[in-house]
Amino acid sequence: MNVNEQLKMTGELTIVKTDSTGRIIDKRHIPNLVVTTGKEFIVSRMLGTTSGVMSHMGVGTGVTSPLAADTALETALGSRVALSSATQLSNVVTYVATFGPGASTGAITEAGIFNALTTGTMLCRTTFPVVNKEAGDSIAITWVVTIS
Repeated sequence: MNVNEQLKMTGELTIVKTDSTGRIIDKRHIPNLVVTTGKEFIVSRMLGTTSGVMSHMGVGTGVTSPLAADTALETALGSRVALSSATQLSNVVTYVATFGPGASTGAITEAGIFNALTTGTMLCRTTFPVVNKEAGDSIAITWVVTIS
C-alpha cells in the first residue's frame, strides 16, 4: 500500500479600510505565507500548550517578500493589537483584528500574526501594495489559515 499524504497550510487575509464615518474606502484579498516558526508552533501545540495561542496582529511598512525563515515584521508600524476574535471551524482558523483611528497610521505594506504583544512567535506574514491609513481611518483585517 502506497500512502502519499501531504499536509498543506495556506492563508488569505482580507483588509477593509474605513474612513472616520465608517464608509468602506478600500477592500483587498491577499495571500499569505505560513512561516517556519508558525509551522513549528502548530506542531508544538500538538504535544502541549506551553506556547501561548495566537493573540495579536501587527502591521508595518516592510516591502521585502515574505520568507519561510521570517520571525518578525520587517518594519513594524505602531504596536501590535489584540485579536478581537479567533475561531476554528473544521480545518480553518480565522483571526480578526482592528487597527482603529490613530493606531498604526502610515503607509502599511505588511502584516503578521503573533502569540504575544511583543516578541513571541510569528505564525504568518504577508506583504501587499500600500494601504495608506490616515489618522481617522480604521483597518480591519480578517486572516484565514487553512490546513489541508
